Amino acid sequence: MIKLYGISASRTLRPLWLLEEIGMKYEQIPVDFRKGENREPEFLKINPNGKLPALIDGDLALFESMAINLYLARKYGGSLYPTNEADIARAEMWSFWVMSEVEYDLLNVLFNRRLLPEAERDAERADRAAQRLETPFTVLDDALKENDYLLGDAFTVADLNVAAVFSWCRPARVKLNEWPTLKDWLMRCIGRPAFKIAVRKP
Repeated sequence: MIKLYGISASRTLRPLWLLEEIGMKYEQIPVDFRKGENREPEFLKINPNGKLPALIDGDLALFESMAINLYLARKYGGSLYPTNEADIARAEMWSFWVMSEVEYDLLNVLFNRRLLPEAERDAERADRAAQRLETPFTVLDDALKENDYLLGDAFTVADLNVAAVFSWCRPARVKLNEWPTLKDWLMRCIGRPAFKIAVRKP
């Protein structure tokens, strides 16, 4: 059985969501970074970087959430994984894009508006990060204007990977009213039953 290490209040949410979409049986081992459990020797044997998530499937150990999701979708995901080389490339492109263009700044907004103790928050840093997000938000909004999902008419791993990062918009209090196509797409994605199950996991 697949073993997934981490908690939903981390990037572990991404493979949790994907596993729920697939409907596979798996064991979640709730390693909690807030308690320093990701720095314990047992976990470091699986992921020496000490970050979440990590996954074991038979003899294979993987870390990095996007790599885990692309692997799971390719091996077990059925229609979640594209069937032609062009769409495979586009799924990888969007997965890497959201990590490089959105995640860092969105995390900055989330931490400095919500998660850090109030005395440690930097409102100016959050505002600068939010301003930088306007460009990638427009890129994604434009990309979604011709189709319901990133690769066409069906939800795939590309949408899941990107929407998992964008799901931080709500707790970060980032409003998407200027990007209505993006907003509608995100609501469709995180409205899926599998996301709702994953986000309620430990």
